[in-house]
Amino acid sequence: MFNHMVKYTSHLDATFSALADPTRRAIVARLSRGECSVTNLAQPFDVSLPAISKHLRVLEKAGLLARRREGRVHRCRLVTRPLKNAEEWIARYRQFWEQRLDALAEYLEESRKKKEGR
Repeated sequence: MFNHMVKYTSHLDATFSALADPTRRAIVARLSRGECSVTNLAQPFDVSLPAISKHLRVLEKAGLLARRREGRVHRCRLVTRPLKNAEEWIARYRQFWEQRLDALAEYLEESRKKKEGR
């Protein structure tokens, strides 16, 4: 069980680390619309093709991107499983904090009513 958690955590770390960069988030957003060549992915950015390739390698290493070659053209597609894992992790903590905030709101409301009743 512990090994599974370590592996799960390291995958989450890689996902969040990859998504921490705005260029990589923009690449992920573009790939969410469908497969794309590296050249087309690079077009909207004011950076070199080697810089885009570095971003793609980070996304690939995090498991967010799959790449294949068609002749000389490298085509990329989004792999959504790591995003789903991150969303599930966030959802668990969102539920936890929503419960805590609901309890705090209830406590504050009860405290306000007690003060008004004095």
